[in-house]
Amino acid sequence: QVQLVESGGGSVQPGGSLTLSCVASGYRYSRDYSRYCMGWFRQAPGKEREGVAGIDSEGSINYDDSVKGRFTISRDNAKNTLYLQMNILKPEDTAMYYCAADEVVDGGCTYCSGGNCLIGVLYNYWGQGTQVTVSS
Repeated sequence: QVQLVESGGGSVQPGGSLTLSCVASGYRYSRDYSRYCMGWFRQAPGKEREGVAGIDSEGSINYDDSVKGRFTISRDNAKNTLYLQMNILKPEDTAMYYCAADEVVDGGCTYCSGGNCLIGVLYNYWGQGTQVTVSS
């Protein structure tokens, strides 16, 4: 199984920045994490989980409209690490942020190419989350 560990959350003032990281380990079908779809999701108290950003094996990326132009997702396959650079943070960005990953049996995962990498139910592996709080 794949384990995901997030880090980098914290408290920041509106307009500030944070960078989240997610390190993957273990595997089910492949140790080659470049084949995986990976994404960031968030859940605020009293709200449903929502997709923030996702990236697939072909490098296709999807962003939720609420973070476009402010957040940047990237991955370093050599380090098995997913990142989320968050700039111009707003109070409404306050939430628990979760890293998610998924793989397919053969080849690379291509959810983002179809515009689907912000759909949480497609992902089988989840981290424990890291809290982001934006407040003055």
